[in-house]
Amino acid sequence: MKVALIGANGQLAYDILRVFDDYEMIGFTHAELDITHFDELRDKMGSLKPDIIINTAAYHRVDECEDYPDRSFLVNAIAVRELAKISVEMDAVLVHFSTDYVFGGDKDTPYIETDMPMPLSVYGTSKLAGEYFVRSIARRFYLIRTCGLYGNAGSSGKGGNFVETMIKLAKAGKHIRVVSDQIVTPTYTYDLAVKIKELLKTDSYGLYHITSSGSCSWYEFASEIFNMLSVSADIEPITTEEFGAKARRPSYSVLDNEALRKVGISDMREWKEALGDYLKEKGYI
Repeated sequence: MKVALIGANGQLAYDILRVFDDYEMIGFTHAELDITHFDELRDKMGSLKPDIIINTAAYHRVDECEDYPDRSFLVNAIAVRELAKISVEMDAVLVHFSTDYVFGGDKDTPYIETDMPMPLSVYGTSKLAGEYFVRSIARRFYLIRTCGLYGNAGSSGKGGNFVETMIKLAKAGKHIRVVSDQIVTPTYTYDLAVKIKELLKTDSYGLYHITSSGSCSWYEFASEIFNMLSVSADIEPITTEEFGAKARRPSYSVLDNEALRKVGISDMREWKEALGDYLKEKGYI
């Protein structure tokens, strides 16, 4: 099975490469393939003729997207439309990733796949547009919404991930302010990659939520990191308003993995257990 992995230097792609070790994986970093260069994209996919195209590329600097909506929609929607068309022409399965930020946070129970999206930001809106292109064009696709990703490779587009940022700030003795009124589910990219591999074996195409189990605020997440590391950090809970980010975030964006269970795939483990394994693998504990 030949797989083209776009965005191969990202943290999710790193773990996909680890988990899919029995597949013929051909990875393309951003330097090797910019998905907004459509002729190059079509030429490389045409030469490779993959059975599966996995797209992990995205413009996910959420606040920056507010200033550059054209770039956001180009990467997160228009390029995805092109990929969907290419997947049809090549009869390839398309795996594409979306975000909890397509929701508006108006619920206080986990969102299921059939809940109405209501994005609050340019980023969330551009990712939702990409979803619609996949669903309207691609014939065989897995569209995966996830949340709060962290992984061994960090995030190439953000200069690290939340866990590493918290550890770095604590080691530097910084006063750390973390929002306590946004409820999410931190998700370890290795666990996500394992579930993606399971899902690909089902041939049950469609939209899926895939996250760790449980939920917490970003402040609770940070506090648990320091608790597991036995670090006494100078951490303060603040409100979203106090933090003052440019882009609006949903106050609640926990995702229920209902569609995954319906195809016989069990829920992922609880986020604290996954976090503990991540910290062990990184050598922190």
